[in-house]
Amino acid sequence: MTATDLPIIAIATAPGRGGIGVIRISGNNLDSLAQRLFNRPLTPRHAHLLDFNDAEGNAIDAGIVLYFKGPHSYTGEDVLELQGHGGPAVLKRVLQRCLELGEDMGLRHAQPGEFTQRAFLNDRMDLAQAEAVADLIEASSEAAAKSAMASLSGVFSQQVHALNQRIIHLRMLVEATLDFPEEEIDFLEKYQAAATLADLQDELNVLMTQARQGLILREGMHVVLAGQPNVGKSSLLNALAGDDVAIVTDIAGTTRDKVTQLIHIEGVPIHIVDTAGLRDTTDRVESLGIARTWAEIEKADVIIHLQDARDHAGSLDTTITDRLPPRTPILNVFNKTDLIPSSISRPQESTNGPSHTLHISAKTGQGLNELRQALLRIAGWSSGHESPWLARERHLEALTAAAAHLTLAAEHASYDDQVLDLFAEELRLAHDNLGRITGEFSSDDLLGEIFSSFCIGK
Repeated sequence: MTATDLPIIAIATAPGRGGIGVIRISGNNLDSLAQRLFNRPLTPRHAHLLDFNDAEGNAIDAGIVLYFKGPHSYTGEDVLELQGHGGPAVLKRVLQRCLELGEDMGLRHAQPGEFTQRAFLNDRMDLAQAEAVADLIEASSEAAAKSAMASLSGVFSQQVHALNQRIIHLRMLVEATLDFPEEEIDFLEKYQAAATLADLQDELNVLMTQARQGLILREGMHVVLAGQPNVGKSSLLNALAGDDVAIVTDIAGTTRDKVTQLIHIEGVPIHIVDTAGLRDTTDRVESLGIARTWAEIEKADVIIHLQDARDHAGSLDTTITDRLPPRTPILNVFNKTDLIPSSISRPQESTNGPSHTLHISAKTGQGLNELRQALLRIAGWSSGHESPWLARERHLEALTAAAAHLTLAAEHASYDDQVLDLFAEELRLAHDNLGRITGEFSSDDLLGEIFSSFCIGK
């Protein structure tokens, strides 16, 4: 019996105290374990109010027991769920008692994500749906939660499957032409293979657009506020967060370490990082903060270079701009516009190109909506193309690879027998890449990487 055949057990609720605590067990033939635990058989899919006893027959706890007979369960195996009180000590005692009674069966602690992994291996869900389980748990906004639930219900998988079925049909036409070259019927021409391929490319492009939106909704952006001291970085963080999460004073160098706040713009998670002001200093502590600022800048998806509009009217602060990573999108934001006399000129505003220029007042809120929309544009988010499901980087990579193979297939989509083999091969590779999304073609290393990121008990 392999490790994947042995029954597993875990506390399925989050660590800490709560009104309810759940212990989950999954494996084959759990009837005998249930008999040992409760001295009675359990009716599948019925709630039983029972005592959870220790070896001497004394009650450890009392609660609801549910028994799901495989394959009609979450994992596809027999599943026992013990719902008791959510005290850590009580749950550990019940867990230990279950391990004692199931020792001869090989009952062991579950690994992270192992319940969902068994559901995938037992065809209760495909790989994209399994990933959506973790995404639903980790969703940080209502929009992300809705999209994760859509993925879990199979919306994304159904679109991938439908596209793959059309590719399979086209592959059949190519194979028929290759297998019967002497026939007068040209299957590719008769069934308009070129037009079908063009439609497939269009459908895949739409799917890729939705996947990009889903990826943004899941992962969000890492945005760093950078600039000299007292330009209003902490004030801007507070204004975007709608709360006083950072200390604001007139004293230069107040912020010595990074302050991170998660905000949402149209449901998109944005991780805003306030940093120490960038300047030359002999203060050792402030120097450490400035070093951390540059480290955060290197990791940023977007840099908001905040400047005092009064100090740099008509020009950028090049002492900082020239040192910013050229590969990272930059928003040049001039703050404190409410303090600018009307006679002073402003730098020209721009929201196009690799850098953008905006004018705001963190104090009055002027220009903050334009700033939020600029962040969404840089992220590639479009409200008109909102994804109905969440996506991961590997999904987008697989879709991109499939699109590349369809492009190569189009180059070989002639009726010349010499290139039909290449046409068929590119279609096969496109099919394989789409299959990796749902787990039709997946390596053990990939599965290990995906499920290890899950919480224990799920």
